Amino acid sequence: MPWEASRLRADAFSELDAAPIWLNSEPLKANALRGHVVLVDFWTYSCVNWLRTLPYVSAWHERYGDDGFVVVGAHAPEFGFEHDLDNVQRAARELDVRYPVVIDNDFAIWRSFENRYWPAVHLVDRDGQIRFHHFGEGAYDETERAIQQLLGVDQETLRVDATGLAEAADWDTLRSRETYVGYGRGERRSDRGADGLALNQWALAGEWSVSEEAAVLESAGGSIAYRFEARDLNLVLAPPASGAEVRFAVRLDSQPPGDAHGVDVAESGEGIISEPRMYQLVRQRGVVAQRVFEIAFLDAGVRAYVFTFG
Repeated sequence: MPWEASRLRADAFSELDAAPIWLNSEPLKANALRGHVVLVDFWTYSCVNWLRTLPYVSAWHERYGDDGFVVVGAHAPEFGFEHDLDNVQRAARELDVRYPVVIDNDFAIWRSFENRYWPAVHLVDRDGQIRFHHFGEGAYDETERAIQQLLGVDQETLRVDATGLAEAADWDTLRSRETYVGYGRGERRSDRGADGLALNQWALAGEWSVSEEAAVLESAGGSIAYRFEARDLNLVLAPPASGAEVRFAVRLDSQPPGDAHGVDVAESGEGIISEPRMYQLVRQRGVVAQRVFEIAFLDAGVRAYVFTFG
């Protein structure tokens, strides 16, 4: 991404002044940020693309905090449950987000930076000019060198050990892409059963009601199937509004996943949905092959939002 020298909209940082809720910090005011190099990181906690950038942003916060560098995580929610402050607080705690976070539920800060994607970083110099931005994953060395240049420091860029949920996608074997379940952005849904699905088609079985952003299981025993090709398969899921846990069982090609289980699933395929977030359900080890994924829910009320892959 080329360097830029575009001045912020006059009210961009002032939108931070108007934000009523901050985590990990007292409210950071625009005047107090002048004279600092500020990285504004737009995120939403269920987004796998952001999760894979988190170790890098956290490492920069730790390394350069004493050099006049400030990270501001602007949480702009994608799904309804991400508007809930308790959910965001829990996610920030579980994910060990330590830098200041501003809640941007109305997208005022998002608009002031003319942002368009999750995740995105915007690097602002000491004079309030945007000098660099990057949308999506990657460009970590480039971003860190931009931070160093604005701070006036010269060090080797960090080597970050990103594992688990944060491990970079296996782009060479990735043949499946983000797939929404709600009708607002849903595509490639099939009326065929699991055995009849073509690559990247998916199907619901059981009693579901489909809203704009999610599918809701009305009675126990429903399932979702997807034919995919990727190392990882993730699914954003939420328990019922009552907060009751939902038990599930995962199958790959009609068998328990075994060594191909994700971090949220046992080798037997069993797991529990206890909070609204992204669940990693499959991580294939070794050779990545096209597989038929199925998840059956033993309890009613689960909400399914979007498949992502890695």
